[in-house]
Amino acid sequence: MKDKRGLLTMCMKAGRMVLGMDMMKDACGSGNAFGVFTADDLSEKSLKEVRFHCGRGGVKLWALGMTMDEIGTALGKRSGIIAVTDKGFAEGLAKGLAEIEVL
Repeated sequence: MKDKRGLLTMCMKAGRMVLGMDMMKDACGSGNAFGVFTADDLSEKSLKEVRFHCGRGGVKLWALGMTMDEIGTALGKRSGIIAVTDKGFAEGLAKGLAEIEVL
């Protein structure tokens, strides 16, 4: 979604997001993540692992509606997994997105 790019950029500049599987696991495990967002072209294996860690940490998960390349263009770093560590940013990004059921 093109309208999410500005909010993603602001979130990154504010230091309220972490990128990648390992950082997402840490954020979910420590209770710092308020929401996790995945790229549309994330592999099924990776998505299954993300769903597991979100379920374990009680974190909601959404499909961002962007590919990894689109996320990379918006943030300057290509990633398929974004964990947001700010409640306001997470709620703003989640508006209008499809929630993914966690395990």
